[in-house]
Amino acid sequence: MPNIQSAKKRLRQNVKQRLCNQMRKTRCKSSRKAFLAALENHDVTKAEEAFRTCVSVFDKAAKTNAISSAKADRNKSRLNKKLAQLKGVSE
Repeated sequence: MPNIQSAKKRLRQNVKQRLCNQMRKTRCKSSRKAFLAALENHDVTKAEEAFRTCVSVFDKAAKTNAISSAKADRNKSRLNKKLAQLKGVSE
């Protein structure tokens, strides 16, 4: 345990920040799962809506450094590719 006042404060801040980052990462995973579920059902409109939500969540997580911007871009690219495949199959 820290003895210095500034170290105690830093510990409190780290705990809060870790919880916020966990929440943001969990939100990313949940939105990704919702998108993949819409893909499984071959529902183009729900998939497009879930994709927009997913992109927004990934961008917000990257903006706050909960995940790296490269990881966010990579995930968005992969999900977009899957959406394009679904649109190509359904048309």
